[in-house]
Amino acid sequence: MKSRRLSRRRSRTAIVTAAAASVVAGVALVPNWSAGAAVTDDPTVDAATKATFQRLADAVFTDRTQALVEGAGKADTRHTSGFSGSVRLSGGQTEEQKSALDELRDRRSRLARLGETYRAGSTKVTLDATQVKGRHAKVAVTETTTLNYDKATAKSPKSTGFQAHHELTFKADRHGTWQLTGIRDTDDGYLAVNQVAKPTVAKVKTTADDGPPSAARSATTWPAPANAKNFSATGYDYQAMVAYAQKYWSKYNPAYPDFNGQGAGGDCTNFVSQALKAGGWKHVPGYTYDFHKWFGNSEIQSDSFVGVNEFSWFALSSKRATSLANVYQLDLGDVLQMDFNRDGSKDHSMIVTYRDRRGVPYVSYHSTNTYNRSVASLVASYPSAAFYAYRT
Repeated sequence: MKSRRLSRRRSRTAIVTAAAASVVAGVALVPNWSAGAAVTDDPTVDAATKATFQRLADAVFTDRTQALVEGAGKADTRHTSGFSGSVRLSGGQTEEQKSALDELRDRRSRLARLGETYRAGSTKVTLDATQVKGRHAKVAVTETTTLNYDKATAKSPKSTGFQAHHELTFKADRHGTWQLTGIRDTDDGYLAVNQVAKPTVAKVKTTADDGPPSAARSATTWPAPANAKNFSATGYDYQAMVAYAQKYWSKYNPAYPDFNGQGAGGDCTNFVSQALKAGGWKHVPGYTYDFHKWFGNSEIQSDSFVGVNEFSWFALSSKRATSLANVYQLDLGDVLQMDFNRDGSKDHSMIVTYRDRRGVPYVSYHSTNTYNRSVASLVASYPSAAFYAYRT
């Protein structure tokens, strides 16, 4: 989550209640359209049409996943080409899809040069909600994707995966044919491995306090100089941090608020703080806006508990974390942050949940909910971003 002020009294109950109303499969996102909204020749969107909306969405994101799989050529990644009847891609979206697949194939090549390949991938898209007004439709879907790492061993993770949410827009032509005209990723962060949208970034925040510490930027070169982690030096339980992240990467802990999709930058740092707390980080109570303080529960959270930059300031000033020279030095329970446009304001936080025998760390995070994604994948996907690695 980016730096920002939050209402500290917003309850999780209110958040969950509001969210639940918008994710009931197959129903409208709003209660009803006005009585005069439709015209006599508007096409009917029945259950079969909604199912075809879902199948086309599944085909779009399946193609994007398969573009990352080693050995999957252009002929293997055209599931959308089978849609030419009452529901299909518009001309503009056909070009958008082609561009996305080309970009993802290039990402696959960069990953291969870093020694990472995927031998298989699977994507499933479920329909959450459908909103129809005349000849326009909006369809909310959830994408669940898994990619299997090639040459996985007992000492390395078998797969990486994520859940992402999208809104698709359709428009019916005069013949009643529905064309997919737009795709919008609705999670904060845009960090799914098969997404090509540019990440959102925070505006640089200035402070009038006693000068927050600056994190040192970490190199992304491979291999990295050795910097082994002493797991017994701090008294923290790093395996407990990993276990927490593995448990709650996709199903959120009801003991904390969920900020994903709330328009305030996402749930990433909130999730990282929860995992660190599970491993022994203790509260430092005080004013929510004081970056020297750190605390969070269901009712109230300090800015340092949920804000990307504030977390960095607290972690460094409290000596609970130190900067690492290279991202490939990260180990279990360490934290990785990214500044997508290198403007000095960090945009995203992740926690390390695995490190393989080659020395490659893997991170899990919220917004988009992801588990065991390699740091090599992040470096290949966002080569112009600035990375900040912290030893906790």
